[in-house]
Amino acid sequence: MGIRKVVGASSAHLALILSVDFLKWVAIAVGIACPLAWWAMKRWLDGFAYRVSIGAGIFLAAGASVLLITLATVSFQAIKAALANPVKALRSE
Repeated sequence: MGIRKVVGASSAHLALILSVDFLKWVAIAVGIACPLAWWAMKRWLDGFAYRVSIGAGIFLAAGASVLLITLATVSFQAIKAALANPVKALRSE
């Protein structure tokens, strides 16, 4: 981060790079977790006398909220790191 900042990368570009990297991994995790959670919930709910179907909307809402929380958190930290003095970062590296 410090090297990119010294070379001339803007703070917005650094924040974008970090945010996209984290969001990619979170989207992959949501993509893996949703089918597994749907399968587990379907099996669990089938055991009840009064069956309730679980729709895709709940998984879309959960995935969207996870992505928004991740975006907010990572963007805040990335902007904080991008605005920091790169000399301090390079001294410790």
